[in-house]
Amino acid sequence: MSETALIWAEVTFNLAYLAAIWWLVIIMIRRRPTVAPDQRRTANLFILAFGLLALGDTGHVGFRAAAFLQGNLEARVQLPGYSGSLVGLGALATAFTVTLFYMVMLEIWRTRFETEHGMVSAVLLFIGLVRLGLMALPFNQWGEVVPVQPWSTIRNIPLTILGLGAAGLFLVDGIKAKDRTFLKITAAILVSFACYIPVILWVQQMPLLGMLMIPKTLAYLAVGYFAYQDLYPQPLFGAQAEEPQGPISEA
Repeated sequence: MSETALIWAEVTFNLAYLAAIWWLVIIMIRRRPTVAPDQRRTANLFILAFGLLALGDTGHVGFRAAAFLQGNLEARVQLPGYSGSLVGLGALATAFTVTLFYMVMLEIWRTRFETEHGMVSAVLLFIGLVRLGLMALPFNQWGEVVPVQPWSTIRNIPLTILGLGAAGLFLVDGIKAKDRTFLKITAAILVSFACYIPVILWVQQMPLLGMLMIPKTLAYLAVGYFAYQDLYPQPLFGAQAEEPQGPISEA
């Protein structure tokens, strides 16, 4: 496949992903009244989490698509406090929102399993704050198209701990409660990091590893689908119900 064909394939996928994730967020918001009352806080938190993800990825994949459409992946932008590539600005946006995504996921865990934050979750939340602090350092060189090492790895270590730690909490309590939905969400998170970690470590040496971002992205959509399927009484692609349908099983 030619370079031009690869570029257009990436642009098409990116735009399709953005359309899908924003559509999912909008559907979640519009159908929120149909969620059982005892599940609405969890539903609201999922709306917040995926709203953050959609917002950040609009910058990430949207700006990347815009740069491709200009015919120059190195396309630059000048903003107050920022001078660099469109792609780098998008990477900064998604790095910020995905950190908040996993911090919200910890609150979803607490709400779903009716527990309180303990030492493990408190440490994970602190690690999320550390990640946000690391992202503010100038060594990250957000203006570059290709992430700069070693800071790309350094700033992603806290994110990996945060995400896998959240998945671990989901797994432990999901097994105890026989909660199939959160076990599936755990599996999707693990798939996303299995695809993401090689990109972070080796994409500078092997650019084709960037293709792993496709299954990583689809894994996040799977998390949203599993959450919707569990919390909302009507099918994702069905007509909106006029009345709430009552409680649903947590399993």
